[in-house]
Amino acid sequence: MKVLVTGGAGFIGANFVRFLLNTRRDIEIVNFDKLTYAGNPENLADAARDQRHTFVRGDITDRTAVTGLFRQEFDAVVHFAAETHVDRSIEDATPFLQSNVLGTHCLLEAARQTPALRFIHISTDEVYGSAPTSVSFTETAPLDPRSPYAASKASAEHLVGAYANTHDLSAVILRCSNNFGPFQFPEKLIPLIIANASEGKPIPVYGDGQQERDWLYVEDHCRAIALALDQAKPGSLYNVSAGVPQRNLNVVRSILQCLRKPESLIQFVKDRPGHDRRYALDSSKIRRELGWTPQISFEDGIRKTIAWYQSNPAWLAHARSGEYREYYDRHYTNRSETLRT
Repeated sequence: MKVLVTGGAGFIGANFVRFLLNTRRDIEIVNFDKLTYAGNPENLADAARDQRHTFVRGDITDRTAVTGLFRQEFDAVVHFAAETHVDRSIEDATPFLQSNVLGTHCLLEAARQTPALRFIHISTDEVYGSAPTSVSFTETAPLDPRSPYAASKASAEHLVGAYANTHDLSAVILRCSNNFGPFQFPEKLIPLIIANASEGKPIPVYGDGQQERDWLYVEDHCRAIALALDQAKPGSLYNVSAGVPQRNLNVVRSILQCLRKPESLIQFVKDRPGHDRRYALDSSKIRRELGWTPQISFEDGIRKTIAWYQSNPAWLAHARSGEYREYYDRHYTNRSETLRT
C-alpha cells in the first residue's frame, strides 16, 4: 500500500507514520508537511532512515504542488495537516481557514482524479461543541462548533462529505478526542504541565479548571486510523475516544503527583473566550464495527508520556524556543493584557 500522509511531521501525524512503519512491512509512505511551528523534522528522525518513508516539504494549499504529488498514484490519503490550537484561532482565524478548509479542498480536488483512492480525514470532537453533563455525543449528533478552530474543522468535514457524495470519493472521517503522548508540541495542556512542573514553574490553568476533556493516548488513535484504512466502508464516520472525561484540574494534579511536585504550582488564569465546558464522545460504533478498543489507560499513558519528555530534554528545549516563548508570554505571562487587545 502506498499512502500519502499530510501533516506527518506534526504530533499525531508523526506518531501515525511511525506506527505504520513499525507494524507493516508492505507500506510505502510519502509524508507531505509544510513544517510550520508545530511540524518538526526531529519528530521523525528515526523514520528518515527508513527507505519506506519519503519526506516532501510542501503546503496543502499549493495546488500545483499537490497536483504534482498525486501523480504518484497513491492507494490512500490520511489527512492530518491542519492548524489545531484553539487559542491561536482566537488570535487569528485566517491560517485556520486557509489550511483546514482551503487546504482540504485542494487535496480533495486532486483525490477525486484518482480512481479507488481511499481518503481518511482526521477531525476532532470539538465539531460537536460542548456536551451537556452525562451526555456523550454519538456520530448522529448535530455539529455545533463554537471556536474558529472547530468551525474550520467542521467546514472541512462538510467538504469531504460533499466530495464523497458528488464525486464518489471513498472517504472516511474520524472524530477523535484529545490526544496526548510523545512529540506533542508544548503549547498543549499535558506537555505544558510536564515541562513547567519539571522546572518548578507555575502551571497556568484556565478559569476554574473544571472543564472536562476525554483524553486518549496517541498510539490508540493511530491503531484506530490503521483499522479504518483497512476495514472501514466508504462514507463511514467514527468517533474515537477512551470514554472517560476528566476535569482539567484533575489532570494537572495527577501529573504533579507523578512528578512529586506541589499543587502550589497551579496558577489560575483568565479563561479562554467562549471556552467549551465539556467534550465527551460515544465511541461504541468503531468498537462494534472495527473491533477497536483503547489499550493504554490514562494513568499508564501519563507515565509513558512523562518518561518520554524526561528522556528527550533537547527536543523539548528546541520546541520551547523562539516563537513558542512569545506565544507563552502572550497567553500566560501577560494574559490579561493580551485579552484586552
